[in-house]
Amino acid sequence: MKTYKLSAEKRTEIGKKAVKMLRKEGEIPANLYGLGNENLNLKVKEREVQNLIYTPESYSVELMVDGRMKNVVLKELQFHPVTDRVLHIDFLEVDTVKPINMKIPVVLEGLAIGVRAGGKLVKELRKLTVRATYDKIPERLHIDVTNLNLGGKIQVGDLHFEGLEIVNAKNAVVAAVRLTRAARGQAAASTQSGAGATNTSAAE
Repeated sequence: MKTYKLSAEKRTEIGKKAVKMLRKEGEIPANLYGLGNENLNLKVKEREVQNLIYTPESYSVELMVDGRMKNVVLKELQFHPVTDRVLHIDFLEVDTVKPINMKIPVVLEGLAIGVRAGGKLVKELRKLTVRATYDKIPERLHIDVTNLNLGGKIQVGDLHFEGLEIVNAKNAVVAAVRLTRAARGQAAASTQSGAGATNTSAAE
């Protein structure tokens, strides 16, 4: 998994007024849920987390706090409902023993049979939530769609990745080949043509 380096400072400012002032100064309040119930109130520079948050990628984070580096992941983000600006970040410290949940990007590979037949490949889920130890979590989940026919779909229950548990519902659709309007028209024309030929033969 890709690593993102980030610095944070401890904050003593607590309360709505203090937090509002932090945001005006270009900082984001954050909490670190550490190992052994060590929880810290932190603040990070807003400009330094843009590439961590506004990206389709998933990162592990090397968070530097008071000269100490901690391996963490994003636990939860709070956004402004109108501006989409980040209001608060929760970090979770991880180790190589205890499993964690993380959302990992899905990559579809191959040219589906249904697409060659005129269908359209649709990615229904861009990320899947997986559970595994920190060192087993991949950067991406690669899914082969080559054998997917028209109207076919891949559900979470169809997927298996060594060392990973997929947390999403088993019946959730990850990818599907939809019948396009053009393909429907071709199918209808073919059906009508076949019916016409049958009627002509019967009349003769």
